Amino acid sequence: MTKLTVIATLGGLLFGYDTGVISGALLYMKDDLALTSFSEAMVVSSLLFPGAAFGALFGGRIADRLGRKRTLLLCGAIFLVGALACALAPSVAPMVVARIILGFGVGAAAVTCPLYLAEMAPADRRGRMVTINELMIVTGQMLAFATNAALDHFIKDPHVWRIMLAVAAIPAVTLLIGMLVLPDSPRWYAFKGRMDDARSVLGMSRTPAEAAAEYDVIVHHTHHMLSSTRSPLTIIRDVPWIRRIVLIGCGLAIVQQATGINTVNYYAPTILEQSGLGVSAALVATIAVGVTSVVTTIIGIVLLGYIGRRAMLLTGFAGVAASQAALALAFVLPESMMRSYVILACMVAFVAFVQMFIGTCVWLLLSEIFPLNVRGFAMGIAVFVLWCTNALISFVFPLLNSALGSTGTFGLFVLVNVASWIFVYRSVPETKGTTLEELEERLEAEHTDRFAAVPVAA
Repeated sequence: MTKLTVIATLGGLLFGYDTGVISGALLYMKDDLALTSFSEAMVVSSLLFPGAAFGALFGGRIADRLGRKRTLLLCGAIFLVGALACALAPSVAPMVVARIILGFGVGAAAVTCPLYLAEMAPADRRGRMVTINELMIVTGQMLAFATNAALDHFIKDPHVWRIMLAVAAIPAVTLLIGMLVLPDSPRWYAFKGRMDDARSVLGMSRTPAEAAAEYDVIVHHTHHMLSSTRSPLTIIRDVPWIRRIVLIGCGLAIVQQATGINTVNYYAPTILEQSGLGVSAALVATIAVGVTSVVTTIIGIVLLGYIGRRAMLLTGFAGVAASQAALALAFVLPESMMRSYVILACMVAFVAFVQMFIGTCVWLLLSEIFPLNVRGFAMGIAVFVLWCTNALISFVFPLLNSALGSTGTFGLFVLVNVASWIFVYRSVPETKGTTLEELEERLEAEHTDRFAAVPVAA
């Protein structure tokens, strides 16, 4: 299971590196490619929309049709081509096209990696295995920040941003080679009627008794879920309890991005430079954000073994709102070096609450809550919504910052995160401690009862 987790989560590492590296590369690209505010926003957001958004939307369907393994192989190839195309882009237009291609791989991997891990993991290890993917995402972002700072220090060249972007080709090749030796998930094999393959894969990571018991559950559940031949879209449209779960999944995707975490991932060096730090100092200071992400994600993975998903999310959104309120107030302090470091400290606290309590939980919940017969498709819809929200916030943030100032912008995020806390409290189910099949049956019973009790207009 260790080898499988490390190789499969290279998709998460690439996801993190490719979303994080742009923050430092922008400082050089602005002059080298003569970026305006609008073209800068296009370069950042094109990876997210349409790239990652449609990568997620189609990636879920591809993962259902081709399998989780072959989809990750496809993602590795896209990461490799996209990274090299970004590094070689001669102007803004080719850069935007390359970022869209790269984004397609990011979006498809964001759907497929958690699905693959959730379907391969025993129930008692699922939470920690799936959240290793989140750890790899933030590790990728930290590596991006550290690589940017190192290259800035050792290579005094205005074209250094091309090397920053090209480094992503290394883990892309590793993902391609590594996935060749791994099997597909037992749930996908069962979904396709390949029961002998499902039994064989279970036997690789469970005792014979555990494998036999889980195999029986999968066979029974798969027979029940696949008795209908309707398409996933038709099932979501026509089955109220599944439609509600998909809407909750989309809501989780929105509130995770509405924390504003990617304003830090994409614009941290720019924010710190504007607060009074120089370019090199801003790049080095951003490493603190990356290290915080990694350390707090590890703590979050440990906490998931003891604390329910709902409690984690509620704590996280309360902490995010408080730290963003402090960040908003920090920007009204008189300009000084101390003010810059207060702003950095508030950003670190904000990132800590997101990664420890929210980042670990949202991707895990999205990999758990959807029923097998629509899992890839529904996960794709939710992650499509996630990337659209990410793109919207990333595109609007510099414009809001210009119009409202940093205090007004982060004050607005405080209100958004209070609303997110209310959504989690009212709507998000607890998933800790059950198999995917048991969870699905429980959610069907709970939400079928709800819709039976409350008539729903056609």
